[in-house]
Amino acid sequence: MTLEGPATRLTIMVGESDQTHHHPVYTEIVHRAHRAGLAGASVLRGIEGFGKSNYIPTTRLLSLSEDLPVAICIVDAEERIRAFLPELEDLRSRGW
Repeated sequence: MTLEGPATRLTIMVGESDQTHHHPVYTEIVHRAHRAGLAGASVLRGIEGFGKSNYIPTTRLLSLSEDLPVAICIVDAEERIRAFLPELEDLRSRGW
């Protein structure tokens, strides 16, 4: 889909190891955004961060962390982003 005019970015933060139905939560979110026909989505792996556990995983450790932060950025018109949000409600229990 081509987006013309103002855009809104939705950013969702999850842990890299967060799973739903035996695959990563970030994959499920991107696939749902694609099925909804949104303009674009990207998954960005963090190199350091913390969340609800207050533990700070980092790639600087000798043994790389398996639960680094992951940001899913979705871009489209504001009304399309707002209409998409209910599609994610069942994933909220996964930690974001």
